[in-house]
Amino acid sequence: MTLSPTDWQWIGFNAFILAMLALDLLVFHRRPHEVRFQEAIGWSVFWIGLALVFNAGVFVLQGRQAGLEFLTGYLIEKSLSVDNLFVFLLVFSYFRVPARHQHGLLFWGILGALVFRLVFILAGVALLERFHWLMYVFGAVLIASGIKLWREKEKKLEPEKNPVVRLVRRVLPVTGEFEDGKMFVRRAGRWFATPLFVVLLVIESTDILFALDSIPAVLAITRDPFIVYSSNAFAILGLRALYFALAGVMKMFHHLHYGLSAILVFIGAKMLAIDVVKLPVALSLGVVAAILAVSVWASLRWPKRAGAGEAPGH
Repeated sequence: MTLSPTDWQWIGFNAFILAMLALDLLVFHRRPHEVRFQEAIGWSVFWIGLALVFNAGVFVLQGRQAGLEFLTGYLIEKSLSVDNLFVFLLVFSYFRVPARHQHGLLFWGILGALVFRLVFILAGVALLERFHWLMYVFGAVLIASGIKLWREKEKKLEPEKNPVVRLVRRVLPVTGEFEDGKMFVRRAGRWFATPLFVVLLVIESTDILFALDSIPAVLAITRDPFIVYSSNAFAILGLRALYFALAGVMKMFHHLHYGLSAILVFIGAKMLAIDVVKLPVALSLGVVAAILAVSVWASLRWPKRAGAGEAPGH
């Protein structure tokens, strides 16, 4: 069997991603510890820089169009993934996860997210190639999600109602302690899940729900599965570091959810009008960047008043 250049492209990229994850887990974070702000900023800069270097390679090897598609997809995925950060904060607070175990949980959560995203992307591309009308369905879903996000008063977390968590609790008993970072422990001949495993399930199942918005949004920019997956992968890989860098200041961006809502509506409208108006990728990139900039500026320009209730989206 002879592998095509496209096959080698996929193999090489996934080998690189696995190597970076192994280096992160086995070398730089071999011992569980609380990730400090300075360390998180360093890793955030590293992952963003790595994504931009890869983007430059796409520009050189595949041309300007592919380069702009990757950059736009990366920016969309990165911005939408910020919403994940608020959920991570709620999950860790709800389960009182010790700071030293949070990085490891996010590592395994992101590894699972990469696998699920790959499956969703390949399925999404295949379906759109066969059923063009699904573009209209995806567009309508994105607009509905954007409107829902705009109206959302506050993030709610009800892990006990999560069907995956409920299933695990029926099958496996769960310990009351974190068991020194282990997912499972064996006692008196029986296996027990630990709260860390339950938290991991909550993170994974939540990411699947987020993927239902973010992946169609990127598919509106390009149908190239490699561009969609690689832009998703780089955005997700930098999510852990971004969480620890922003965990203490996320409440400052209380208008950001309006920007994310506007992005979903814009991309949804773009998908609905795809057979009538074809917006250049560069224009889509500019619109997404402008919406993000305005929402961040508005959050800083009009900070939440002391003593006020939780801002929408938090």
